[in-house]
Amino acid sequence: MMTQKRRKFDASFKFKVVQLIKDQGLSVSQVCRDMNLGETGRQALVKAGGCGAE
Repeated sequence: MMTQKRRKFDASFKFKVVQLIKDQGLSVSQVCRDMNLGETGRQALVKAGGCGAE
């Protein structure tokens, strides 16, 4: 069975993604789908950027 290696995102990456969400008016869910981020990634973005959960 193959396992996926857990990805780590630094604060700079999270900040840029949050800015993308705020500046372009995209939803957190849409950005996470586009960037192939799972539920945990979505939760981290919401927590890091103060974005509303969608």
